[in-house]
Amino acid sequence: QVQLVESGGGLVQAGGSLRLSCAASGSIFSINVRAWYRQAPGKQRELVAVITSGGMTNYADSVKGRFTISRDNAKNTVYLQMNSLKPEDTAVYYCNMLVSVGGSTALKSYWGQGTQVTVSS
Repeated sequence: QVQLVESGGGLVQAGGSLRLSCAASGSIFSINVRAWYRQAPGKQRELVAVITSGGMTNYADSVKGRFTISRDNAKNTVYLQMNSLKPEDTAVYYCNMLVSVGGSTALKSYWGQGTQVTVSS
């Protein structure tokens, strides 16, 4: 019913920047929360940043001051601007959205397919 498509990952040197995008499509009534997670090899998936429908944001301590999450409500999209990247930021990044579908107010969680971010030292 709802698909999330990510783009923008890649290989970058330490200190560089990348911008991730995630666009949702389908029978979307509203999007309550949009978030980015990441999972490094051998580690659990962790929350990187979240933005609510009201625009409130929260970040993992490890990315505060370097990453910025934003959204475009008209395009059902969430972005993650990543600056001053470090090798420890290397991971697969996933977007996640809590979406109400069709005429229902019930929220469902949807995930993107993941995009690889690799930061070389």
